[in-house]
Parts: sequence; structure tokens; C-alpha cells
Amino acid sequence: MAGDPDILTDFLVPPDVTKVDGNFFTFTGMRDLITSPPPTTFKSLKATVGEFPALNGQSVAYAVLQYPNGTANPPHIHPRAAELLFLVDGTLQVGFVDTTNKLFTQTLQVGDMFIFPKGLVHFQYNPDERIFATAISSFGSANPGLESLPTTLFSTGIDYN
Repeated sequence: MAGDPDILTDFLVPPDVTKVDGNFFTFTGMRDLITSPPPTTFKSLKATVGEFPALNGQSVAYAVLQYPNGTANPPHIHPRAAELLFLVDGTLQVGFVDTTNKLFTQTLQVGDMFIFPKGLVHFQYNPDERIFATAISSFGSANPGLESLPTTLFSTGIDYN
């Protein structure tokens, strides 16, 4: 039952917001993708209810994932949402483990999509030594949550790259 609630209005406005106009429904946090140089380590730019309050009650969130050569998004879980990943540039090795401990993997090419079921451990890895990879993920919750297994299990500051 830890999903997004059904709302009884078109949208929810936080108590501290006094003016609702087009700005309330606009998120500018992805502009860094255009103005910043490519990252040297894995980077995720996300738009969840924490960054974009207009998503509250809308059951949707978004992330742009950037994978420099040879980097990974380490094993993690989204406890409240499935993730639908779309590969825009490069190549990714992806996979998840189901509740019977079966591993499902795939090597994605540009234009491919892959679904990570809600609450299952999954990962992505850019194996290419030359080509940067970029993917877009959508989530079926405004607050999908994220539990990184290396951090959650070990709290050791494991280097993910």
C-alpha cells in the first residue's frame, strides 16, 4: 500500500505555494544537461516530488541517467515504482533479479527500452570504453524511492565506478 494516493482534485498545491500558474507546472532542473560538461562519474538528474512539487499525486517521476565510459548505476531498488528505461545514446548492460533469485539481463542499443519491475534489485552498466551512454527513466510514482544496496548493506562508501 506504499504507493501514490488517489487524489480528489486535478492537482495538489503545497501549503507554502500562494500562486499557481505555468511556473508551478514547469521544472527547469534538467537544464544542467545542456549547460554543464559531461560528468566523469555516473550521474542521475531526477524530477521526483522532492524536486518538482507539482508531481505530488500524479504518480509519475523522471530521471536522466548519464554513464561515462565503464561506469555503473550499482544494484538498487525503487520500493514504490517500476522503472521504464529508454536508451538515448551508447550501450548499456542492464539486469534485475526476481524473487526466485533468477537474473534477467540484456544489452541495450540506442532506441531500446527495458522495464525494471517495482521493488526488484536492478542495475545498469556502460561497458563501452569509448562511448558515453545516456538513458531516460520514467517511474510509476511521484516518489519511487531509492535504496542503493552497497550503501544500505555496507555503508562503506564503496566506489561505484
